[in-house]
Amino acid sequence: MLAAARKAGVERVVMTSSYAAVGYTVKPDGHYDESDWTDPAGDIAPYIRSKVVAERAAWDDVRDQGPELTVINPTGIFGPLLNPRVSASTGLVKTFLTGGMPVVPRMYFGVVDVRDVVDLHLRAMLSPAAAGERFIAVGDAATSFYEMGRVLARHLPQYADRVPATELTDEQVREAAKTNPAMREAAGLRGQIPVISNAKARRVLGWAPRPVGTTINDTADSLLAFGLIPA
Repeated sequence: MLAAARKAGVERVVMTSSYAAVGYTVKPDGHYDESDWTDPAGDIAPYIRSKVVAERAAWDDVRDQGPELTVINPTGIFGPLLNPRVSASTGLVKTFLTGGMPVVPRMYFGVVDVRDVVDLHLRAMLSPAAAGERFIAVGDAATSFYEMGRVLARHLPQYADRVPATELTDEQVREAAKTNPAMREAAGLRGQIPVISNAKARRVLGWAPRPVGTTINDTADSLLAFGLIPA
């Protein structure tokens, strides 16, 4: 892609990377910004490792031959659907509202609205100050699976009995991870509540993301509008 951009005379490429390339190596203080990188040699899932490797390869590729590169690192992307196709993130909300996950691990993560991710890409494309920079796309403070369920229960009380009612302790998550691969990521994060900074995107590009609660509720409303949540 970068080679094609060079050949076509493109001045800047805006790459969609992932927060997976930033904050999946646990830090003692739990604070993460664009200066952080996930250690690809760590005990991480192949998908997460692929995001680190791909982004580093992009930076290496443009270093001596261009074009300008700006990278967006979104956390979990939620928000209204374009069509009935459900992504991994919006599928989580669907699972909650259909009673498919009554028990959840104690795991905190960043949430960002898809509309705000688009807005940040456009700002990164047009602002001279964005050249050669990374920008984390994240809304408010990190949320947890359990907190997300509480938000949905308040917004759609008719589905309150379907959302997760129990949050596993950190010890229970570690035990479950021994036999359940799906719990490995939660166990690796050790129950940490990450503080993920969006200050750079706000300061440099004037970006202002929606509140996380609004994003979660709009995701649920969109799933309902597409008829993806049974009554």
